[in-house]
Amino acid sequence: MLYIGVDLGTSAVKLLLMDEKGEIKNVISREYPLFFPHPGWSEQNPEDWKKAVLEGIPELLKGQDASQVAGIGAGGQMHGLVVLDENDDVIRPAILWNDGRTQKQVDYLNEDIGRDVLSERTANIAFAGFTAPKILWMRENEPELFARIRKIMLPKDYINYILTGVHCTDYSDASGMLLLDVKNRCWSREMLDLCGITEDQMPKLFESYECVGTLKPEIAACLGLPASVRVAAGAGDNAAAAVGTGTVGEGGCNISLGTSGTVFISSEHFGVDPHNALHSFDHADGGYHLMGCMLSAASCNKWLMENVLGTSDFAAEQAPITDDRLGNNGVFFLPYLMGERSPINDVLARGTFTGMTMDTGRVDMVQAMLEGVAFAIRDSVEVARSLGIQINRSNICGGGAKSPLWKKIMANVLNIELDSSESEQGPGMGGAMLAMVACGAYPTVKAACDAIVHVTSTVKPDPEIAARYEKRYSQFRGIYPALKPVFRTLAK
Repeated sequence: MLYIGVDLGTSAVKLLLMDEKGEIKNVISREYPLFFPHPGWSEQNPEDWKKAVLEGIPELLKGQDASQVAGIGAGGQMHGLVVLDENDDVIRPAILWNDGRTQKQVDYLNEDIGRDVLSERTANIAFAGFTAPKILWMRENEPELFARIRKIMLPKDYINYILTGVHCTDYSDASGMLLLDVKNRCWSREMLDLCGITEDQMPKLFESYECVGTLKPEIAACLGLPASVRVAAGAGDNAAAAVGTGTVGEGGCNISLGTSGTVFISSEHFGVDPHNALHSFDHADGGYHLMGCMLSAASCNKWLMENVLGTSDFAAEQAPITDDRLGNNGVFFLPYLMGERSPINDVLARGTFTGMTMDTGRVDMVQAMLEGVAFAIRDSVEVARSLGIQINRSNICGGGAKSPLWKKIMANVLNIELDSSESEQGPGMGGAMLAMVACGAYPTVKAACDAIVHVTSTVKPDPEIAARYEKRYSQFRGIYPALKPVFRTLAK
């Protein structure tokens, strides 16, 4: 049988067709626009997602036996607020995960309601990207639209709703809304009341690997698929990517270098970072995970290459960065182009190049950018280590992980071994694997991972380079605290 994985990303949807043995039959991608109506705002039109998926799946199936498709599973960008009215029409553009408009609401939640109260209710504190602050913002700034809300969901849940007609979400994605009691896997009535919404407006909760329904007949006909195709609840993109790299069960770690960057640590037991620098979420395998998330990772590379240097040849720009340069660059880069989440939680933070001189060239800037993202990832790793979590190796995935240089920098900055899997399809592969479990092809998510995911290469740190980066990281850590008051002044 065949399974479709949907990776509903920020810049494009990537669709994957795979059999139960993990052999990928086809992969396609369809882009859609991203809108920035005000500085720090980030929105998309859910209808663009719908169009991309409904037109993309028939393209994915060209030359394939569509009658063999048994299931569909999605991994999607987290936290985005999608709202529908009583006619199932989208009320306003989706407010995305990297939108920073909600600082007032975040401050209200963290300071007036209180971090301890939020952590007790949801296992997390408020961050600008989370969904609950967006709902509060909409209630305050768009009261007429807020009054029309009948359904609230997350981006990939909107796709599932289009496919099945079922208003659903999964625990991993719902964990990032600041509306879920993560420990007990249920909606927090206190948080719903606080936001002025009801449980009737919220989607039904499922485990990521559970079947939420089958294709609506008209959708099946549109896609050229059997109406019996089962749709899994799916997962947030990071949890889905973790499944795709086999990061399940106790003690697994996955680093993702996508548009955002994440450190994902899986566990069979519920736990909370007492400082709330890391998120405490439910995992797609039925367990839990801690996660640190930086808002701009591979997107920093795209920004520097295309917007600043005016090139699309990323590999050529990295070619001059040889081993003798690693850890010896005089330039630092703060990768806070959209503000930052973990671990500093500062929507006002900004990207900077520091330490430039008259002999600084583009190679120095490119290297500083790659290193800055690695240093920011290490910030979250250090928080995990402070909790007694041992991280000696990790999986790595995402578009940035296709760069051998970036993986080498990352391995040496973190001083750990980094494993790459045979397939680097991330959330799409994880979504397809969740669909396999929903269809009964595997009894558990772990069983699917054991059968399908295979490590094909490992990057090991070099002791000399790692030692140089240790010194550079200690210098990097002093830059943001020094500039924090400057960012506050600039914001005024």
